[in-house]
Amino acid sequence: MFGPNLFTNYGEAVSVILFVIGFSNLLMQKNLIKKIIGLNIMDTAVYLFLAEKGYIRDRVAPIVVDGVQEVEAYINPVPSGLVLTGIVVSVSVTAIMLSLTIRLYRRYHTLDLDEISMLLKKEGR
Repeated sequence: MFGPNLFTNYGEAVSVILFVIGFSNLLMQKNLIKKIIGLNIMDTAVYLFLAEKGYIRDRVAPIVVDGVQEVEAYINPVPSGLVLTGIVVSVSVTAIMLSLTIRLYRRYHTLDLDEISMLLKKEGR
């Protein structure tokens, strides 16, 4: 049913499952904090996928040690750089989202998006 590739690519399968969990959480939840958690789960799934794709068995990090300069001895450093950059960006985006959530809570005294939209309609916006 699943084939032999599922067991050799279990890291990619786990990242897809995590992405689906985060995406469904983002769509189904009404609470803003839970939506932010879902977005962070999706980010983590993408980082796991990139790390899995950048890893090559029996190779090491691209740091020249003992005079080994053959390209075949090292992994590709680009996915690792993308993951580090993505982590920095996602932490910044999460901080901004949490600060906006705090502002919304101070103004409307709720984190439920349906209640916030009803209150906005009452205000005439």
